[in-house]
Amino acid sequence: MLAGAAFALMLASTPALASDNSSGDQQKAAPQYPNATRKEPKLDLTDKKEQEALNKGLDAAQSNNKDQATQLLQPLIDSSKSKYAQALALQGLARVHAMNNDLPGGIDMLKRALDNGVMPNDTYFTLELELAQFYVLNQQYQQAIDQVEKWRAEGKKETPESYALEGEAYYRLQKYSESIAAIKKAQSMTDKPDPRWNQLLMLDYNDSGQKDKAAEIAKQQVAASPTDPTNFHNALSLDIQMQKYDDALKLMEDGKSKGLLNTENDYVTMAKLYMNRAQGQSTQDPGPDSEKAVQVMQEGMTKGVVKPSAQNYELMGDAHMIGGDATAAAEQYKKAVPLSSDGEAAYKAGVALVTQNEYSAAKPLLQQAISKGVKHKGKAYMALAQANVGLKDKAAAAEAVMEAQKDPETAAQAKKWLKEANIGG
Repeated sequence: MLAGAAFALMLASTPALASDNSSGDQQKAAPQYPNATRKEPKLDLTDKKEQEALNKGLDAAQSNNKDQATQLLQPLIDSSKSKYAQALALQGLARVHAMNNDLPGGIDMLKRALDNGVMPNDTYFTLELELAQFYVLNQQYQQAIDQVEKWRAEGKKETPESYALEGEAYYRLQKYSESIAAIKKAQSMTDKPDPRWNQLLMLDYNDSGQKDKAAEIAKQQVAASPTDPTNFHNALSLDIQMQKYDDALKLMEDGKSKGLLNTENDYVTMAKLYMNRAQGQSTQDPGPDSEKAVQVMQEGMTKGVVKPSAQNYELMGDAHMIGGDATAAAEQYKKAVPLSSDGEAAYKAGVALVTQNEYSAAKPLLQQAISKGVKHKGKAYMALAQANVGLKDKAAAAEAVMEAQKDPETAAQAKKWLKEANIGG
């Protein structure tokens, strides 16, 4: 999966809460919505104590001081004669609700503030856009899109951030073409686009099947920020999805040199890529790549990132087997045996030992594998038979083969063995 983070504009990035400007101190600032269709109402806050309480409450809300904000703002909502004070107090408590994981409560208060309507245009349209952000965070994506369109139509304003917000909502609705158009629009409106927008665009391309375009963005991001772990993992994921394993391995080798391998999955993925390349060696020796796979896993274990688990020991055993070193493979498989909940590791260890003619060591492992349970029971019995043949115990070998005959996967092979050994019908 791509390592795309949540793209919703977190509350930390929502517009700062509007402070009371009813006294006219801030009226000299240029209006943010000079072409808005909305006619600004006359503000009605005249009580100085309420004015002070409102500003202190909004400051507390901005600092996420829930108790102080509620203590100062709730009385204004309940009993102030000023609709302006009520509206801004509702906005403040909406922020507190949202920051405390009560998005529905925050949305309700923002809608009440907007319905109240007694606030300057700058404040009113700030709240409209904030409501759209709350909708995205609350997974109400169509409502978010509708709210952004309303904000844009009434406020007669376009911003890159509003298109990015719309782009995320479309992405969440799996409307990828609309999302791509919105994100590209956002990027075209600024010379400093948010890096998250490229992340979202990459997800759009990936999820809509345009993986080549997603990969192109991923590689551009790696080139721009070569030590960024998210960019690294996104490019890696896309290379693997597109089965560009050589490119993925080259990227991992470069990432490893930059210290970007920090999880167990990173080391396991790199080891598997080496193993994949080793298996694809038709004319060259698979040993070097198999050994690199083992070394990567061992390095991860030494660092404490890779756990000494049955799965990981089996992986190292598999790498040794691919490289043709069955003895080393058996040693890794045996480490996995006591950690395994089934008999797979014991089976693999037994098979590896059989290939090295170490029959006495192989037999108990194969017996243990069968008793603990294996995916291919017939194959385990055939391997046990081979070990018994090596130990010159024909009766035990025949008994194992007769068990293998019960498994449809090995029935024909077992029947042939018994016939050649002149056993049974």
